[in-house]
Amino acid sequence: MPFDVSLKIGNAEFKNPVFLASGPAGYGLEYEGIIDLSRIGAVVTKTITLNPKEGNKGKRIWETPCGLLNSIGLENVGSDTFISKKLPEIISKGIRCIVSIAGEDWKEYRRLVEKISGCKEIDVVEINLSCPNVDRGGMVVGSDPDLLAHYIKVAREALGGVTLIAKLTPNVKDISRLAVVAEEAGADAITAINTVLGMDIDLERRRPVFDRVIAGLSGPAIFPIALEAVWRIARSVDIPVIASGGISKVEDALKFFMAGAKAVQIGTGVFYDPSLPEAIIDYIEENGVPERIE
Repeated sequence: MPFDVSLKIGNAEFKNPVFLASGPAGYGLEYEGIIDLSRIGAVVTKTITLNPKEGNKGKRIWETPCGLLNSIGLENVGSDTFISKKLPEIISKGIRCIVSIAGEDWKEYRRLVEKISGCKEIDVVEINLSCPNVDRGGMVVGSDPDLLAHYIKVAREALGGVTLIAKLTPNVKDISRLAVVAEEAGADAITAINTVLGMDIDLERRRPVFDRVIAGLSGPAIFPIALEAVWRIARSVDIPVIASGGISKVEDALKFFMAGAKAVQIGTGVFYDPSLPEAIIDYIEENGVPERIE
């Protein structure tokens, strides 16, 4: 008999604790036929904003020896198209969905959460408080404890019983302090981490690769950073921690569980090995989820 690896976060239930992270998985639909999405605990959508966004100009993806730099800039279809077209298709495919959201400013964010509150199909939201590739919102909010608390409190009030997950940036002095602030403001869980700041230079063009110069680094290079952050956060808060950052093999996920994570998100790793999420699920169904170590 396989182990029961189901999980509850807030009011939301998941068949297992293996999720696809926001960004690389798109809306989830892009991996149909490549990954058995019905087996995945949840797919976190690419971040949705109130209005459509074209994203950043110039190069957006750049490989590094141990990971991937990205400067996507929250490109997405906007809340109206997502709710009317993308979300019904996601649900029809049997995909368990977590909707990632962000606002570039306070007015836009408030209108976005109010719109989502009227959509009964959305029962889990991950608030992206950590994107480094936009000028407003994102990491600017997530690195300010007062703003972070304000954003979460408004979402908590507007969305009622919807499960709220706060995604935090590692590009701060003390991520565990921000996790405590998020918990106190009403978050049901913490996702840690988002990308680490980085850059590269194109030798042929003799200029930075990205128009914005700074981009977000993901992939195996950031795994030790994410592991340490999850370890600290799990010992600072009572709500679940969802680990994200650099998972490239089954063993990485097991280490996150041992560090204190209740669930894991695979992001860049699916580019290199689309079978990885199901391999992790196979392992924990056969052996159980590793217990946290002290």
